[in-house]
Amino acid sequence: VARALNHPLWEGHEEDLLPICKGKGASDSANLDRVAELLTKTEFDVEPTMMLLVPEAYDNHPDLDNKYPEVKSFYKYYEGLQEGWDGPALLVFSDGDKVGARLDRNGLRPARFWQTSDGYVYMASEVGVLGDVFESASNVVAKGRLGPGQMFCVDMREGTCSTNIDIAKRAAAQKPYAEWTKNIKDLDSKKFNFLSKCAMSAEEALEMQTAFGYGIEDSQLIIEAMATDGNEATFCMGDTIALPVLSGRPHLLYDYFKQRFAQVTNPPIDPLREGIVMSLAVRLGRRGNLLKPEADSVQQVNLTSPVLIEEELEDVMATDFLQAKKFSTFFQAGGSLSDAIKELCKEVEASVRGGCQCVVLSDKPEGRITVDRPAMPILLAAGAVNHHLIEAGLRTEASIVCETAQCFSTHHFACLIGYGVSAVCPYLALEACRQWRMSPKTESLIKKGRVSKLSIEDCQHNFRFAINKGLKKILSKMGFSLLNSYQGAQIFDIYGLADDVVDIAFTGTASRIGGMTLEDLSKETMSFWSKPFPEAPSKLDFFGFITSRPKGEYHAANPEMSKLLHKAVGLGGKNPAIENFKAYQEHMDQAPITTLRDMLEIKSDRSPISIDEVEPATKIVERFCTGGMSLGAISRETHEVIAIAMNRIGGKSNSGEGGEDPIRWKALEDVDSDGKSESFDYLKGLQNGDIASSAIKQVASGRFGVTPHFLANAEQLEIKIAQGAKPGEGGQLPGKKVSPYIAGLRRSKPGVPLISPPPHHDIYSIEDLAQLIYDLHQVNEKAKVSVKLVAQAGIGTIASGVAKANADVIQISGHDGGTGASPVSSIKHCGGPLELGLAEAHISLTQNKLRDRVILRADGGLRCGRDVMMSALLGADEYGFGTLAMIATGCVMARICHTNNCPVGVASQREELRKKFPGTPSDLVNFFLFIAEEVREEMASMGYKTMDDIIGRGDLLKQKDTPLEKTKSFDASFLTQYGGESGLSSERIAQETHSNGPVLDDKIIANPDFQQALSTEGVFDITTDIINVDRAFGGRIGGAVAYKYGDNGFAGAMNITLNGSAGQSFGCFIVGGINIKLTGEANDYVCKGMAGGDVSILPPADLQANASESVLVGNTALYGATGGRLFVNGRGGERFSVRNSMADAVIEGVGDHCCEYMTGGCVVVLGPVGRNVAAGMTGGLGYFYDEDESFASKLNPEIVVMQRVSSKAGEQQLKGLITDHYEKTNSSKAKDLLDNWSEALPKFWQIVPPSEMGTPEASGEIVDAEVKVAEQQRA
Repeated sequence: VARALNHPLWEGHEEDLLPICKGKGASDSANLDRVAELLTKTEFDVEPTMMLLVPEAYDNHPDLDNKYPEVKSFYKYYEGLQEGWDGPALLVFSDGDKVGARLDRNGLRPARFWQTSDGYVYMASEVGVLGDVFESASNVVAKGRLGPGQMFCVDMREGTCSTNIDIAKRAAAQKPYAEWTKNIKDLDSKKFNFLSKCAMSAEEALEMQTAFGYGIEDSQLIIEAMATDGNEATFCMGDTIALPVLSGRPHLLYDYFKQRFAQVTNPPIDPLREGIVMSLAVRLGRRGNLLKPEADSVQQVNLTSPVLIEEELEDVMATDFLQAKKFSTFFQAGGSLSDAIKELCKEVEASVRGGCQCVVLSDKPEGRITVDRPAMPILLAAGAVNHHLIEAGLRTEASIVCETAQCFSTHHFACLIGYGVSAVCPYLALEACRQWRMSPKTESLIKKGRVSKLSIEDCQHNFRFAINKGLKKILSKMGFSLLNSYQGAQIFDIYGLADDVVDIAFTGTASRIGGMTLEDLSKETMSFWSKPFPEAPSKLDFFGFITSRPKGEYHAANPEMSKLLHKAVGLGGKNPAIENFKAYQEHMDQAPITTLRDMLEIKSDRSPISIDEVEPATKIVERFCTGGMSLGAISRETHEVIAIAMNRIGGKSNSGEGGEDPIRWKALEDVDSDGKSESFDYLKGLQNGDIASSAIKQVASGRFGVTPHFLANAEQLEIKIAQGAKPGEGGQLPGKKVSPYIAGLRRSKPGVPLISPPPHHDIYSIEDLAQLIYDLHQVNEKAKVSVKLVAQAGIGTIASGVAKANADVIQISGHDGGTGASPVSSIKHCGGPLELGLAEAHISLTQNKLRDRVILRADGGLRCGRDVMMSALLGADEYGFGTLAMIATGCVMARICHTNNCPVGVASQREELRKKFPGTPSDLVNFFLFIAEEVREEMASMGYKTMDDIIGRGDLLKQKDTPLEKTKSFDASFLTQYGGESGLSSERIAQETHSNGPVLDDKIIANPDFQQALSTEGVFDITTDIINVDRAFGGRIGGAVAYKYGDNGFAGAMNITLNGSAGQSFGCFIVGGINIKLTGEANDYVCKGMAGGDVSILPPADLQANASESVLVGNTALYGATGGRLFVNGRGGERFSVRNSMADAVIEGVGDHCCEYMTGGCVVVLGPVGRNVAAGMTGGLGYFYDEDESFASKLNPEIVVMQRVSSKAGEQQLKGLITDHYEKTNSSKAKDLLDNWSEALPKFWQIVPPSEMGTPEASGEIVDAEVKVAEQQRA
């Protein structure tokens, strides 16, 4: 402590300062406040304090690169002393003399400010808080916002107001940071070479891989996949094998860890489209004295990636000031693993006290490995050393590096880094890449053209590239931008390790079910290590942890099970047979243990009763739902058959993320005696009265197909926060699955892959989730709103927040849910078991007296009546079946959904395969009736008559006496608790939809003139005031019109003139014929999901500030818009027009990420823009007025091209929109451009994605953005 934190002010009291950051129970903001206070009480001014604690994304920053390099030096210097606080935050601070605010590097939080001529500055998270937008207009000299990483500060003593760059320049000039950063040694990966030949014989490599736990799937589906093209392998369905602690097969230690992910409390971020804010840079070496920064405080090695190749590790070892030292992780077979770990920790501590600044833990043998000297699991060794150094007060004195054979996947790297490791040299994985490339099989594949022609160096480069890309994805799931913030943060849950393991290496990580002890792990390590002795096998073992084969690990969803189920339900409309369902039940009963509920049994407190006394199956099936499977991921036939079946039984199907054809919202009346209908001539087994509408319509981050008409026709609206198979990530639909029909529903381009952003645009915090819930209640006040969460430790707190946010339903999904396409690591290593999440959510809601407000739904991996019973006892009111619903309608578990080649047309868009679809609605109806009867039998044996009687009775469960093969320390007691009295489930289900209360829309809708115009398609005019608590204005009006006329079928006009400050989501979900003019200002989410109509926003006429420089709308405007037009006589915030698919807009300046994920429409920006324009833009056009020639440096050129407006059609489109903008808003900027059109036009850039290149508007000469930037820099 004396070395790391000392200052004359605190001399002799250093220990009194500790711990600076409180541990468990303290919030991030509380810890941040403590560090900020310590720094400002020492010698730091408050502004640089906030800069170093919450740094902006200074890499790839055009302004800093070109104009203010000294600011970059400031950030680079302090990066070596203090990890950045990461995550969404608007921080307001004061030291008594100054008051200011700092926004996080992503700019997700809103921060609006305005300045008046009489010397006042106001800042708030939204505008309209004073209610004086008109009264103060003539006095307002500036209306602005904080952008990502920006600061604003008022000095009360000096009477000055400073903006971001002035503050940053002052802070950077306080010390010679540029000179000081010369002590940082940049390890430039371009200077080092991958090995150009194999370092081992094939026999030795196989021996090593076998001993360190590699399987053939690890080699082929993980390492070789990454070496081939630099990407993780994509797979489908879910993870239906046993948790490692329940399995009889040995697993690597990493498999007992599940990555945590952001949901509701903070957002995941987007590594694919917003990678400019992310960094994998990491430092090696001692962290100096933060309280007294000096020239030698930061003498470190800077790595651009934590993945080291052999030459780079050699360079690290040779760096004098690091005094790096290797420590062997081998131990004596038969000896105590615990003792070996403790001895290793002692050796490391002694060396660090002696000046070692880089501890290298190595399992690389000097010769061949021997059976009597196994290597301890590298994650165990690293975690133990990390925590030992923390306990010894030495953690900031040295970095930990691993040279290991036991690290070959993105999850492995994430675990090591998460438990304190700075960098990893995966020497055996790199050797595996080399061995694969030099094998005769690969040579043959290259000659046949089935594998790209790669050099041995290319393969290793691809592997590292894929690991880096995967690490960014894993960081982003939890909302981390910086690797050095993720390092040591332990963002994992443990499933299956005992306390002695957690205490020695993973202290602070949640581990609720006990499991493997150190002794058990020692045996598991030896089970791998002994395999190549006395003689190595001829090939790697097939474990079956990813793919299902008879000799591998048991998969609960398997072809045999699907055949039995098809026979039971009478697939194809045949007669169902209860004896065949009994065979299916027997198969499930005899299956190996795979889930936590398999370790539980029911211990009833009543005597059995007759099944005739139990509520009927027709009542029970009303509690059943199907999973959110998108039309696109599965075929039209599957999607519609599932919906029809669920409507027949009174259950609920789920649309998933693809929208829905309006033809499905009407009941069938033309079905003939053969069960055929002209409306759905590709389906069989239909009945008159059938309806193919999905009762639950999903609103996910991609907003695909989400229109007001879609929303207005829902019984329930589901907000997908996370998905069990890939929580924290967006969806992906391969281009080959985007048929013209699917593209039409999703408002996108056929054949173009569709990637949904992670859910951070408008559901990144509990407040914003509450706003989206409000929006959906607004557009359809009868539809209940459900929120889909995924199980992890702490979900009870999240569920309680969601209930308070006015959700009607909370769905808890398990990690084993299915998916149409996802990276393998996401399927395998993220999310928790349904049982733990469900139990925690139910207990937390009950204890917080919120249980009566929400329906709790269980989803993920349910396969039989016993699973329903277990879910009910753990607290669920409703029960979701995803994969099983598909199997019941024909799925054969081929597990090739992501390829578009499903052999039975269940998950394909290919016409010839869809014709093979075998299912009928009666198949799924039969399945659910069988399940309900099984539930009835279980209830009768328990002595209970209704589901109401058993829901939430965890005390009726007990742990089975069944011994596990690998451990005796498993503990299921968390699942056998009684949460307390929670009321009747049937009453929760029957209660009315939660209300938004009285809203401005209702007053307008109640107007007789409005009702007259709505019924006759006439014209309605109204002028009224609006204030910022009038949220989601227009949504209910849009829903009312859409329900009657669709999105653009209304021939009348609703003309609404408003004055004031509009609340969040202004103009959301409006449709054609609705025209809104707002004089004043608006907040975030303007025109979210609009499908038609016009919205115009302009400032008060007497505003003193320049309108074109004033911020009038907030962040994330036009999110998911599918039509309509927006005109803003002023500027907007970040993420303008994100996922816009058909709307047109004109605005006079925007922040970062404009046109992100856009698939259609046209955006015109008449002023300055932020960074990362057009990231992920696959459709539509953009026009950007580039007055200062800086636009090229702001563009993300990955997909789009930039060109001048050279076609007549393009000029007409641009000029027409600007003309309309002038007429709608009286914009002086628009008038100036139109009056000087010949001079203005050449200053516009047209942004064109490939799908628009053939259109009349987009013909022109393409300009290379990177070349343009280089030319400007040279100039």
